Amino acid sequence: MMKLAPSILSADFGNLYDDVKKVEEAGADLLHIDIMDGHFVPNISIGPLVLESLRNRSNLIFDVHLMIENPDNYIPNFVKAGADIISVHVEACRHLHRTIQNIRSLGVRPGVVLNPATPLESIEYIIEDVDLILLMSVNPGFGGQKFIENTLLKIEKLRKIIDNKKLKIDIEVDGGINLNNVRNVIDAGADIIVAGSAVFGSQNVTETIKKFKEQLGE
Repeated sequence: MMKLAPSILSADFGNLYDDVKKVEEAGADLLHIDIMDGHFVPNISIGPLVLESLRNRSNLIFDVHLMIENPDNYIPNFVKAGADIISVHVEACRHLHRTIQNIRSLGVRPGVVLNPATPLESIEYIIEDVDLILLMSVNPGFGGQKFIENTLLKIEKLRKIIDNKKLKIDIEVDGGINLNNVRNVIDAGADIIVAGSAVFGSQNVTETIKKFKEQLGE
């Protein structure tokens, strides 16, 4: 079953807990938490302390996306803060296999992320070691960007690879997804849809999530 993961990057940080509670009560499946350091991407978001404070108030699955340099230095902190899934960028990891094994050894589901221009071949030799593959459909760092259409072909190709290998790996897609194009992303083979501004920037968050869930087949 397809799942929806609202991204708090587009939430109101002055009322972050209220926004998280709102999407949880509306039926979101995961909470997508973008961690940005101002180096790997040109923006800064939050750290483990904010994650920990949210963890104490939410039962959602915390899907943590590390858009940071040297992620190995910070993974234990995010595990301790309450992450359920931690995804790292191919482009940021010098020893990707070791990083993924480290995440799993700490009791958290490991994921790997590919930027729009990064080919699927870059994860050919570690694909069987991850639980989730996140395909960026915008260049990471800012919310509200337009969906890159070529991502649909990338999703389809990845779906075939996973199915042919008979692997149990979720395909997650993040960036520029809204109610007008989400069906295309699902049809291409995605399992988890990340939506930021389309959810938190809408007039009625609860109604928007309901409409997303209808598109996802619920």
